[in-house]
Amino acid sequence: MAKELILTNKQGTPIAQPGQKKNKLAKKTKKAGKKRLNKWLTAGLSGMAGALAVTAVHETVRRFYPEAPRMDILGMRAIAKGLRSAGQTPPENDTLHTWALLGDILSNSLYYSLVGSGKKALWRGTVLGAAAGVGGVVLPGPLGLGTAPSNRTTQTQALTVGYYLMAGVVAGLAARYLRKVKV
Repeated sequence: MAKELILTNKQGTPIAQPGQKKNKLAKKTKKAGKKRLNKWLTAGLSGMAGALAVTAVHETVRRFYPEAPRMDILGMRAIAKGLRSAGQTPPENDTLHTWALLGDILSNSLYYSLVGSGKKALWRGTVLGAAAGVGGVVLPGPLGLGTAPSNRTTQTQALTVGYYLMAGVVAGLAARYLRKVKV
C-alpha cells in the first residue's frame, strides 16, 4: 500500500494534482457564525437599562405626585456637601440638578451592572433592586442628607423601594435578553 502524496501551498492548503478534482482536496471552511455579546458589554448595557428606567420613573412621577420620592434632591445634597467639604461653592440648582441626574445614571448603571449576564441575572437584579430600595430609605439620614426626600411617608418609602426593585427587574430582564442576542 503506497501512501498518497498530497501537495500543499505555503499556507498548507492542498493543491489539486492532475486528474483529481479540486473540490475533494480543498479545505472545507466554516461560515463565520454569529457570536454572543461580550459578558462585560451585556452587564454594562443591562445596568444602564436599569439606571435609565429608575431615573425616568423618578423624574416622571415626581412631576405629578407630591408624595413621590425625591432622589434627585438627595443627589443634589450629596454633590453640594462634597463640594463644600472640598472648599468649593456648589453651582446653581439647575446645574446641580443636571449633575445629580448624570451621577444617578452613572452610579446606578455601575450598580445594576452587577446583575451580570448569567442565567440567574433576573434573580440577582431583583435582589439588588430590593437592596437598593431599602438603602434609599434607610441610608440618607445617617449619611447626613436628610430623610424627607425618600422617607416622608409610608407611601414615599414604598415607592422608593418599588422604583429600585423595578430597576433591578429591568436590568435582569435586559441581561436575560442580551444573553441571547447574537451579532
